[in-house]
Amino acid sequence: MTVQLKYGPGGEQVITSLRRVSRPGCRVYVSGREVPKVLGGLGINILSTSGGVMTGRDARRKGFGGEILCDVY
Repeated sequence: MTVQLKYGPGGEQVITSLRRVSRPGCRVYVSGREVPKVLGGLGINILSTSGGVMTGRDARRKGFGGEILCDVY
């Protein structure tokens, strides 16, 4: 997975936080209907699903559930 950093017009950070949700000792799984929105839809979450690694928005659209890896906002 490649993460590219993004900066605003004044050089300020656009990504302010990257929070790991699932940990080796505590995995967090959700169904396709239960994929949460991050900051009311302003952020994204990354899920590992049976269809591959995808964003929460794509997982909801396709009806996939899986393990929530992280939240980015």
